[in-house]
Amino acid sequence: MSKESQPHFANNKVSVKEPLLFLCHRIPFPPNKGDKIRSFNILKKLSETYAVHLGCFIDDPFDKQYVDGLNKYCASVFHLDQNKTFSKIKGLSGFFTGKPITLPYYYDKRMAQWTSAIVAEHKIAKVFVYSSSMAQYCQESRYSALERVIDFVDVDSDKWRQYAQKKQGVAKWFFNREYRLLAQVEDEICAEFSHSLFVSPDEAALFSARQPIALQKSVHGVLNGVDIDFFDPQADFSAESLVPTVPFISFTGAMDYWANVDAVLWFVKYVWPFIIAKNPQAIFCIVGGNPSSEVLALAEQPGIVVTGRVHDIRPFIAKATCVVAPLQIARGIQNKVLEAMSLNKAIVVTTMAMEGINAKESSGVVISDEASVYAQACLKYLNDSAVNLSNRQWIIDNFTWENTLQPLQQYFSAKDIIDE
Repeated sequence: MSKESQPHFANNKVSVKEPLLFLCHRIPFPPNKGDKIRSFNILKKLSETYAVHLGCFIDDPFDKQYVDGLNKYCASVFHLDQNKTFSKIKGLSGFFTGKPITLPYYYDKRMAQWTSAIVAEHKIAKVFVYSSSMAQYCQESRYSALERVIDFVDVDSDKWRQYAQKKQGVAKWFFNREYRLLAQVEDEICAEFSHSLFVSPDEAALFSARQPIALQKSVHGVLNGVDIDFFDPQADFSAESLVPTVPFISFTGAMDYWANVDAVLWFVKYVWPFIIAKNPQAIFCIVGGNPSSEVLALAEQPGIVVTGRVHDIRPFIAKATCVVAPLQIARGIQNKVLEAMSLNKAIVVTTMAMEGINAKESSGVVISDEASVYAQACLKYLNDSAVNLSNRQWIIDNFTWENTLQPLQQYFSAKDIIDE
């Protein structure tokens, strides 16, 4: 069995900035998928004020080539290769300890040792944790005096609850167990840390509602943003040979992530037959890395293209007649929707996919959970690509990183901030 490789250190520069420990469950670079887009932009923002000492895992060997790109933002970087198979086996130990499997999955004593050493060496007083799975590295009593801020991003426990609703038998029991135990862990972290952040006010409200009144003031929504210069319809996109030359519909996302897999399976099963019956030439592009076997099998059906990892996702969005986000399981904010809107594309989304973004229906935004309505909207865009759209302006007005991360610094300035 292959275990994680040896740890890697990089000390990049001496800085007069106050040191800050940043713990992240996945390397926050490059910003090419949901959680990494947010973690990178937060890291970038914090690096403007602090000398950031980053500890993270690398769960995709493809990302190792990008480690040096973090040098611009970090005073030092410690990263561990994570073998997913070995981590899953570790996760099962939670059944013997009464813990959610998420915690042992992400536990490595080398990360714990590095955390202890870096806090002592740099006399670190401030810690930013990205993802509840990494809080375990600074929850011991010796860290209680540190100013700790966590970005839960989503209410992860609630996603497990949603997963359980779609399962039967042992699988249903398994997912409900993880939901219950992870919710307990999330609540413990909230009680211990100075502030708990979430990707939207909606997500923060969901979590806050289950907290004691005394803790509710420490729960905040910090919106995601989008790089409007990169996701600009006027930008110079690289050539992508897999982009169809005929009208097509596009879905983007990591295709080994269950919520995305579930979304395209639902679309192909319930929506695509309506579309292909009316427009036999229609193309549906599923764009994203590591497609599961279920997703790969969809390419056997007429008109469906599964690309796998692509160098530049923008052409698959910009050249599409519309972008779909038919998510049936979701929490937080969908970056795929923000990116499509920034490129001023028409979007057809489910109610869940629009949560936290809260754009209203318009000429370029259709929100529906009904398959026939969903199909009709896609067909409308396939038949009329000359739709007057204002989606990009919505993003500029509401979702630039410069604006959404503006409140971030204040959570390290005072321990008792009450949101307006």
